Amino acid sequence: MTYVISDIHGEYGMFEEILEKIRFSDSDTLFVLGDMIDRGPDPIKVVMKLMSMPNAVCLVGNHELMAIDCLEFLMQEITDKALKELDQNMLDNIMTWQYNGSRTTIEAFRRLAPRYREAVLEFMKDLSVYEEVNVGSKEYLLVHAGLGNFSPDRDMDDYALDELVWERPDYRMQYFKDKLVVTGHTPTQTISENPRPGYIYRVNNHIAIDCGACFEGGRLAALCLDTGEEFYSKENIGKK
Repeated sequence: MTYVISDIHGEYGMFEEILEKIRFSDSDTLFVLGDMIDRGPDPIKVVMKLMSMPNAVCLVGNHELMAIDCLEFLMQEITDKALKELDQNMLDNIMTWQYNGSRTTIEAFRRLAPRYREAVLEFMKDLSVYEEVNVGSKEYLLVHAGLGNFSPDRDMDDYALDELVWERPDYRMQYFKDKLVVTGHTPTQTISENPRPGYIYRVNNHIAIDCGACFEGGRLAALCLDTGEEFYSKENIGKK
């Protein structure tokens, strides 16, 4: 079976729960549509679990992109040379990442031995930007966020990285007649047209699967591309 999840955001317990619910095995394939890190309590634990899974295919999300930009700088020894290299662009990147929940990722990354830090960074640098897969009679485009400035005349490789990991899809528009676009990034609780806030949203050949796992009341979702079946973790009950 082929499964898709997105936006785990450090919720390792939910991730383990989902793997148990789908009875994930060595013969299955799991696509993870980015945003494995930040916000939740165990982001690096999630990454290292996925690194150990040969049948997991991980895509880059905007949170991994922010981490790649910042972690190498933040982990170096603070010297006069390092401070001189802290230009306004790097400072802006660090502040943006901090605003978007980097604390748990930085703290866990710092606790890693140097060789594991390097392995985690290399893993994130090698993440796919998008995947096109055929399952049964259906064709799927898997991407973290959407297709910014969409045009039916554009090839996938013509899209800028920011258009694929930051820009949100227009659910009112059917992008492709014969292809389903599966995305994360936008919590389904925030889609005003969604009749089931916090659950997978399907419309116009879009399938939105980010169900806000890291937010109170949210959950982690998995979609089986073979059967269309949906799976959900328990709700995030927030801090006690």
